[in-house]
Amino acid sequence: MQFLITGTAGFIGYHLARRLLDDGHSVTGFDGLTDYYDVQLKHARLAQLSEYAGYRHVTGMLEDRAALDRAATSAAPEIIVHLAAQAGVRYSIEAPRSYIDSNLTGSWNVLELARDLKPQHLLMGSTSSVYGANSEVPFNENDKTDEPLNLYAATKKGMEAMAFSYSQLFAIPTTSLRFFTVYGPWGRPDMALFKFVSAIREGRPIDVYGHGKMGRDFTFIADLVESIVRLTRLVPSEGNRAGVADTLSAVAPYRTVNIANGSPVRLMDFVSVVERSLGRKAQINYLPVQPGEMQQTFGDAALLQALTGYKPQIAIEDGVPQFVEWYSDFYGARLA
Repeated sequence: MQFLITGTAGFIGYHLARRLLDDGHSVTGFDGLTDYYDVQLKHARLAQLSEYAGYRHVTGMLEDRAALDRAATSAAPEIIVHLAAQAGVRYSIEAPRSYIDSNLTGSWNVLELARDLKPQHLLMGSTSSVYGANSEVPFNENDKTDEPLNLYAATKKGMEAMAFSYSQLFAIPTTSLRFFTVYGPWGRPDMALFKFVSAIREGRPIDVYGHGKMGRDFTFIADLVESIVRLTRLVPSEGNRAGVADTLSAVAPYRTVNIANGSPVRLMDFVSVVERSLGRKAQINYLPVQPGEMQQTFGDAALLQALTGYKPQIAIEDGVPQFVEWYSDFYGARLA
């Protein structure tokens, strides 16, 4: 099939594109290559994708509708997967405008593109952060998400709302994908695992927020990609309701699905796994919870499993060493 994926120089977009190319599909990637983190890492991901005959790339910002149109012309996509975004909870306090431009204006441009192209399926990457102040766990897709704790979450919630309205107005089959703390090889330098491994290897202290009492539902990248690939085939319609509390709308071909491991991990337990994977102890700098951070994420993956027959299953004890191995290879100087 023909896929258009936004964000293919990014962590998740790169892995999804590579899996689809390995499966024999054609992929057109779209990415702005912003400098939010190391652009060389983004170029290295794209260099891997460029080795595939079925991959074409268009560089452009989501806010630039003409650039998106060029990508669409190249792709003639049957399926669109929108993963490009301005990510990061803490950065949303420092640079809020970039979140409005990318996650709202940029996502609206993707929706307008889908309105014109009428793909078989549009999938939109969202986040567990939309659950915000929700205190009941595990987070279920039918829970209210009206209290985002940071602007990043608010813009993703806004994207979901816009996607629903376009799905209803223009009959665009759409699935919103709520990701829970994705990690793995080729991961983002702004995320905890990358920072922990880098600091411990170099003998620097690591910052542990919430005094180590926070918890996260970690999802390994291979599990996430497998889930997305299976969901691409499940086009929302009245005829494919799952046997659980489905989120499929009664008025639109629209569904929301958590992609989560379903087993939250205490932050200090995560640090212990990183230490064992590196064979080194961490120097820990305990800090209070940062503004906008959630105390815990814990996703209900029952709908995902009912729809696809699959749920994330790779434990951190297996996933973290794979990241450490990649980091050592990519940045050189293997650990002794």
